[in-house]
Amino acid sequence: MSAAAIEKAADELMANYADCIDDGRFDDWLELFTEDASYKVVARDNHDRGLPATMVLCTNKNMIRDRIAALLGATKYNFHYDRHVVGQLRVRPRSDDEWELRASYAVFQTSDEGRSSLFSVGRYDDRIRRQGDRLLFCAKTVVVDTFAIPGMLATPL
Repeated sequence: MSAAAIEKAADELMANYADCIDDGRFDDWLELFTEDASYKVVARDNHDRGLPATMVLCTNKNMIRDRIAALLGATKYNFHYDRHVVGQLRVRPRSDDEWELRASYAVFQTSDEGRSSLFSVGRYDDRIRRQGDRLLFCAKTVVVDTFAIPGMLATPL
């Protein structure tokens, strides 16, 4: 694949990532990850200092799958809609079949009463890998600008 084709495919992967969460299609969201994928949410202060504490840590796809099962139970008590706004994607090669992605994000939540509020702001520091004819996340790191997230952190960022 050419660099332009990789950038286009990576952009599509990130758009699918946000759409799956916003539409509540968590089974489809899960399929955007490799079997050995990690998913973590870390406060910017800890990330920048190299501290190991995370807000969420899943070290493989089965742990991500368990997180989705827990989410589906939790949303009964915290019904809302999510809307991701993802900034321009930066793509850098890491190897022949792996790339680093970086993008800023904002997630808004709308309650069942119709009130919208800013839920989380930060950036994605990700790695993607080619598997067959697809690009998939092999490491998804969400670096939140603040650890003071209102409500519960059940929904993937």
